[in-house]
Amino acid sequence: MAAFRALRPFAHREFRVLISALSISIFGSGMWAVAMVYEVIHLGGGPLELSLVATAASVGLVGFVLAGGIAADRLPQRLLIIAVEGANLAVIASITALAMFNVLQLWHLAIGAFVLGVGQAFFFPAYSAILPRILPADDLLAANGLEGTVRPVLQQAAGPAIAGILVAVLSPAHAVAGVAVCHFLAFGIVNFLSRQMPGPDASGAGGTAAKSSLLKDLREGFSYTVRTPWLLWTLIWACLSVLFLIGPIEVLLPFVVRDQLGGDSRTFGFLLAVMGVGSAVAALATASVRLPRRYLTVMVVTWGLGSLPVAAIGFMDNFWVLGAAMLVFGATEGVGMVIWGTLLQRRVPRHLLGRISSLDFFVSLALMPVSMALAGPVAEIVPIWLIFFVAGLVCPIMAFVALFAARMMTDEIKNPLDSNTVESADTQPDSV
Repeated sequence: MAAFRALRPFAHREFRVLISALSISIFGSGMWAVAMVYEVIHLGGGPLELSLVATAASVGLVGFVLAGGIAADRLPQRLLIIAVEGANLAVIASITALAMFNVLQLWHLAIGAFVLGVGQAFFFPAYSAILPRILPADDLLAANGLEGTVRPVLQQAAGPAIAGILVAVLSPAHAVAGVAVCHFLAFGIVNFLSRQMPGPDASGAGGTAAKSSLLKDLREGFSYTVRTPWLLWTLIWACLSVLFLIGPIEVLLPFVVRDQLGGDSRTFGFLLAVMGVGSAVAALATASVRLPRRYLTVMVVTWGLGSLPVAAIGFMDNFWVLGAAMLVFGATEGVGMVIWGTLLQRRVPRHLLGRISSLDFFVSLALMPVSMALAGPVAEIVPIWLIFFVAGLVCPIMAFVALFAARMMTDEIKNPLDSNTVESADTQPDSV
């Protein structure tokens, strides 16, 4: 029964098409994470140069994600998803050609990363908003669990592992070419999404979407977030966690692998794979059972405690010990993300879902460019072990602050998400 529950979304054609395209696309994104790192190193770059390229992607995401949320609430999500995959294909194909002809430069990678970040800013709000339109509410946890399973398996495990092998055996350029093939296939598949797919709601609490201004749309989303404590404090915690975690993991971990483990691209890729496998197994397990009655507590505590192993990364010189730390970190991330995605889709009014999803990305990732930009320079003057140690301690502390500041343990009892008792998010505005 548990396995059947996790597979129920596949009964719907639109979900089958969407998850197929998403799976191939995120496999390519996983390859890109490794190919980009070693393309930078191939061009003679170090932590500072890698920070520059990684920051460009973050700026593109954070700078446009609010616009992406408004677009998801106003425009057909199908067309947004197709447009993003088309742009991804064009960017990666161009970088592949430049790399193959040995004329690729660092600024090319930075611009390409920026455009890919912009694509993510429009894709994720559209994807989040489209799921409740093509699936019944009871299947949303399973759908988020499936996405939470394929994403780490393909983006954090298989993609990086394959890219690491291609880099080691052939070259970074060949790994980038593999990314281009993935986006070509994904672009073809998303075009099979039905043209009759339900579009954005014509109305909501603030009147017709066509008549409301962009500023009013944005203000409505911010207002809902501020007056909803569980949402506001989770985003505050996520924002600080991104500041302390993303830069070290994305920018400094490759150099931990090189300097502490004596490893190469394959070692780095397989460490990301270990983290991905942990996240996938945990996400699938979460999708196979009912949403916890204490869903907010489980989500926040799991995320917080799961960050503790990061504190020890700077002291580790054994692949298996570091792999265990990444496994725990990935597994707890997987559990939390499945619950979080379902929580947004079940408790946020549908006409606001695109904007709230974009605010989720914006607020929680607002400090990502800062984290990316600071990681390299800070590592020049502060020991890497100390950077990871501080990051691993700050996040659990902030998780418990958020839990009690938002009174989440009381809120989750007052707002149960059992299918027999919860009302539709379209008819029951959520505030505490």
